[in-house]
Amino acid sequence: MIDKTELTRVIEEAIAGTDLFVVNVSVSHDNVITVDLDSMSSVDIDQCVMVNDAVLAAFDRDVEDYELTVGSYGLTSPLLVRRQYDKNIGQEVEVLTRDGRKLKGTLTAADDAAFTIEVMTRVKREGKKRPELVAVPERIDYDNAKQTRVVIKI
Repeated sequence: MIDKTELTRVIEEAIAGTDLFVVNVSVSHDNVITVDLDSMSSVDIDQCVMVNDAVLAAFDRDVEDYELTVGSYGLTSPLLVRRQYDKNIGQEVEVLTRDGRKLKGTLTAADDAAFTIEVMTRVKREGKKRPELVAVPERIDYDNAKQTRVVIKI
């Protein structure tokens, strides 16, 4: 079976000096390898071919047979790594928390422990007859976010 740690090292070396980053590397028990890449701008086919060629050069198929797929991480797929949160600051996101809450708001910040979204909430202000919509920051630990997706507007 292909060693996932060594595979990830080869991929990281191949993308060094680019704005590409690894979102996911999976190796199944029967050596089906899937590499998902993202970048701060875009991922093109030539970059995927470059990573594919680096893996093929590092792991001899005559020694151990494997199936390899290298691609761009999907636009509608959930955010998985910190750099994806950084990339999408300013975008509207939908977050499903581990305690079952569903939040929708603008991603405003991300650090190593958590991310912050501004959620529009109705707040009753003193002296006002009706509640007003106010942007309230909500800090969410990555461990507490079951799923975070960018809202695609058409």
